Amino acid sequence: MSRVAEGVSSLELADYQKAVRLVLRHPLVTPGYPDRTALATVRRWAGQLRTDLMEVLGHRLVTTADTARLQRAQDGLDATRPALTRAGRPFGRRRYAYLVLTLAALGRHGAQVALGELADAVAADAVRIDGLGLDTGRKPDRDAFVDAVTWLTERGALTLADGSATAWAGDPERAEALYDIDREILLAVHHPTRVLQHLTSVTALLDSGSALGMSAGRAGRRRDQARRARRLVLENPVAYYADADTELLGQLRAPALAEDLERLTGLTVERRAEGVALIDTSGRLSDIRFPGGGTVAQAALLLAARISAAVQRSGRHALELLPAPTAAECLAARARRIDAALPSRGLVAELTELAEPDEMLAYEAVGDAGQEPGEIRYPFVTDSWLRGRLKEITGEYGAGFAADLRGDPDRLLAQALDLLAAMSLIVRVDGGALALPLIARYRGVTARVKTRTTAQLPVQLPAQTAVFTDDTAKDPTP
Repeated sequence: MSRVAEGVSSLELADYQKAVRLVLRHPLVTPGYPDRTALATVRRWAGQLRTDLMEVLGHRLVTTADTARLQRAQDGLDATRPALTRAGRPFGRRRYAYLVLTLAALGRHGAQVALGELADAVAADAVRIDGLGLDTGRKPDRDAFVDAVTWLTERGALTLADGSATAWAGDPERAEALYDIDREILLAVHHPTRVLQHLTSVTALLDSGSALGMSAGRAGRRRDQARRARRLVLENPVAYYADADTELLGQLRAPALAEDLERLTGLTVERRAEGVALIDTSGRLSDIRFPGGGTVAQAALLLAARISAAVQRSGRHALELLPAPTAAECLAARARRIDAALPSRGLVAELTELAEPDEMLAYEAVGDAGQEPGEIRYPFVTDSWLRGRLKEITGEYGAGFAADLRGDPDRLLAQALDLLAAMSLIVRVDGGALALPLIARYRGVTARVKTRTTAQLPVQLPAQTAVFTDDTAKDPTP
């Protein structure tokens, strides 16, 4: 029997699980973020949360009078939880750079700071970074800087005392904004588990065992593997057995994993032939909802249905099967791109050269030359096939799509594929994509556009579809 939440009565278990989901969804909780009731909820259960989050996941919860900060053990580089701009778009490298420089500049100010003064301080640091800079005379630079400031304001590190940041971004000669600085929250925002100056690669941040002081020895390694397996299931739409090493595979199959995660989160663990998934039908923990609203999510769902249908074909119409990049290769490819921005001979690579999305992983490294016996291969669809299917989808359902994306099919396809990859439905590879087992859930999806002017595209799932091979599936959202 699971020992998780031992000190919580059955009557209060649902409230405790709500606090768990809250702090997992929002690693930083402050008096006003994510809402005014969140901090009180977390503080009520702080002692039990500290015990369970460390024991089950290896995460450390640090609480103060005005903050609750979850120091998460990291096993991989997750691109699905970016900081967002005021318009809801993911931060690019420039905005992340401004955010870090703003944090540094705030450490040199007193209790208050004017936005223009803060911008000048950040600009003085940014100009020393080759390829960055901050020109307050340029509207795009001001907008990017204000996005970074707004991100801190939403979390309570800065509080607007007077003026308007939006007005300053529009005309800094006529407008200004004054902010109060909250030192406690500011410290909680940037709370690394490493001395960052000593890092030579982003992968050094992923050594979660030594970062959080995990136990050594055989028993300690076994405990850490169990934590890693739980984190894998918790933080991904599905944990495929094919991606797990031998030690991790045993932990993924262990009954204790499902017992602990279900008791901790209040969600259901679903086991299938190909892997394990934590099912969140209500969206109480998920950071990405799929299926979901909006043009990209709708196009991705319809594209997933076509890929799934193509996977079922046999004979001469069957898709080619190729090996997928391993988890280690995916991590290495992403780390190389991030490490490319590290200082080299005193310079940082041009940000404009690194602003594109992650390159598709080439699968040459896992080709036939190094193929292992029993290697799992997945159906391969080419880029041209994907473009053709999206063209069909747009022709049939485009009346319900946003005009800007309908008129830019390449951008719509890229964003739809990124969403499918984030949901572990496909793997992007050189020249196309590999269909993973979870995509079978969306076989037979149907859709209709209510009217030609309707902005929404209602999508109906069939009554019964399958995620994996041996049972009937439920909602896939993690």
